[in-house]
Amino acid sequence: MLFTDHIFEPSNPVLKDTLAATVSSGSGKALVVLDQSLAAACPGLTAEIPKYFAAHREAVSLAARPLIQPGGEAAKNSWSQVSALHEAIDRHHLDRHSYVVAVGGGGLLDMAGLAASTAHRGVRLVRVPTTTLSQCDSGVGVKNAVNAFGKKNFIGTFAPPWAVINDFQLLATLAPADKRAGFAEAVKVACVRDYAFFEALEHDAEALRAFEPKAMRQLIRRCAELHLDHIARGGDPFESGSARPLDFGHWAAHKLEQLSGFRLRHGEAVAIGIALDVVYSRRRQHLDAAAAERVLRLLEALGFDLFSPELLTTNPQQELVVLEGLEEFREHLGGLLAITLLKALGSGFEVREMGAPLILESIHELQARQASRPGRGEPVRA
Repeated sequence: MLFTDHIFEPSNPVLKDTLAATVSSGSGKALVVLDQSLAAACPGLTAEIPKYFAAHREAVSLAARPLIQPGGEAAKNSWSQVSALHEAIDRHHLDRHSYVVAVGGGGLLDMAGLAASTAHRGVRLVRVPTTTLSQCDSGVGVKNAVNAFGKKNFIGTFAPPWAVINDFQLLATLAPADKRAGFAEAVKVACVRDYAFFEALEHDAEALRAFEPKAMRQLIRRCAELHLDHIARGGDPFESGSARPLDFGHWAAHKLEQLSGFRLRHGEAVAIGIALDVVYSRRRQHLDAAAAERVLRLLEALGFDLFSPELLTTNPQQELVVLEGLEEFREHLGGLLAITLLKALGSGFEVREMGAPLILESIHELQARQASRPGRGEPVRA
């Protein structure tokens, strides 16, 4: 994992050196996949990338002009984009010593990673995350997936990227909500792994809400480091067991994204999912009230809502649909449910079941809390 600024400036050697590391063993060829929204926000980028490779043609060649594809959940909701990238890999004769360089947010990185890992049984992938969320979290891991059958990440692979290169300058065009989205993953990993990081987030909350660059850089770097440390030293990077501590708050978040038609960004849904599991942890007397309140206040201080009406969506049998997220997690984990809750700030632990009545009580508590916040009230459905 590397950090840099202005990755496509010809004088910056980071990408060139990364791609040229094994050029003698293969073709030294790269295909760049570019997030459509980033290309629209930075219209000069599609010209800058070929110029960068032209300046370093002795080290690595660009197979074609950047392939521009939709990002976000649109990238993950159809197999056609994976197929289009497979076709480009074949048409431009990339081999297992070539590179797919994916430049975009988490949705595009997931899709491109799945295509790269399944072409030739694995073309090298270099991720260049361009959102706060992907620089903090999704760009770091070993997972690639697309959605299918109404479920998040149903079709996917475990395949470590060749490299991850974070360029803080690529965050400049993000909307405020997208800049904020990654903060939820930072709160998540701090809650389950690093109390000192949690304290730092509390200290920097005002600066982070104002998107001050220094505070954001510190958050992104530490969050990415903690995710990488878990993958490298957590003992189960390919999830052959049941433990998924870095999915704290995600069982509800994934379902909320779907129920909202992806109106809720992933980070926004994760913030709600964290709040739900924190309140549940307190109600089960795993977590003391003061610690739970600190988590809720931090999420609010960072600008997140802690309730969405989708939490109370019911099916024809009057059952909470969000509870289907628990069963989907169970399936994903091989039949054994493992949900991370909190016993202290910086310390998560696993439970094998969650009670529906207590979940409903926790949801109603978040609804009442949201309604009591000055100027906020209940979020309005899109």
